Amino acid sequence: MTDATYTPLPAWPRAYPPSGARALLKVLNEDFVVTELPLQPPAGEGEHLWVDVEKNGANTAYVAQQLAEAAGLQERDVGYAGLKDRYAVTRQWFSLYLPKGETPDLTRLQHPEFKVLGQGRHVKKLRRGDLLGNHFRIVLREVAGDRGAIEANLQAVASQGVPNYFGAQRFGFDGGNVEQGRLMLAREIRVRNPKKKGLYLSAVRSFVFNEVLALRIQQGLWGHTLPGDVMDEAGRPTGPLWGRGRVSTTDQAQALENGVAERHAVLCDGMEHAGLDQERRALVARPADMAWRWLQADQLLLSFSLPAGQYATSVLNEILQTTEPERHTEEEPAPVE
Repeated sequence: MTDATYTPLPAWPRAYPPSGARALLKVLNEDFVVTELPLQPPAGEGEHLWVDVEKNGANTAYVAQQLAEAAGLQERDVGYAGLKDRYAVTRQWFSLYLPKGETPDLTRLQHPEFKVLGQGRHVKKLRRGDLLGNHFRIVLREVAGDRGAIEANLQAVASQGVPNYFGAQRFGFDGGNVEQGRLMLAREIRVRNPKKKGLYLSAVRSFVFNEVLALRIQQGLWGHTLPGDVMDEAGRPTGPLWGRGRVSTTDQAQALENGVAERHAVLCDGMEHAGLDQERRALVARPADMAWRWLQADQLLLSFSLPAGQYATSVLNEILQTTEPERHTEEEPAPVE
């Protein structure tokens, strides 16, 4: 792929041999349960009211809107750590800026798509990324294929982790946000909406990271540390989130990353001029507390936790191929896991 077009997305390589198995994902909302792991519980005092919400069939932005209305606030006064999928049962915290007056009891709020499980005062607003991670409980239905191959990949994922790809939802419907980002950075279109501009920059940056990770896997370097790699706190190699300044890698790792940047010069040059700074992201995602069991001959239950910014779909893709019901639309906000 060159800078000419970025629709649709490429089929990035997997770390392990394909099992050849297939399954249905999210047949029911209850098949995909996500519980946010917060950085800390509410302190018990402060200008912000934190509410613990379980939602079913609603997206995060809609719940924030409903909470703002119930508390008599503007939507900008409601914060949350990340977007969660509409087609799932998810639990996450929201913060409401209520510095004065009586504290409303939002646990009494009645709504068919969400409920407030608890609330408490805190000194800070919740902002995007303010979470340790997420715990997932996933039921896969109509599993078809070699059970032994599935089990082998489950064992490999549990012991060695998976490529820390950004998930497809990061790139918009059919990868369209990457193409829009290319057009914007090439100055073929002008994007005035700051939210859309940020969305396109995020998609482009994530795409280049995935390309670096994919090239390492294609070259048989999965699970290996290269000369010149930059390691994270856990001692794992990282890949570039492109921006201004030189890549911090050296030697072989730097040559590989610069080679990808040359192939996608419009994207990388554009991100530098857009004011993004170089950052790093781990190349390996390691699910914690991973467990699985067969509920029936064709139903598999998986549970695991991932740090903030890592995707459950990256785990599933290394085990089998999943298909979701045809219900997502171009306008549906993309969840951030």
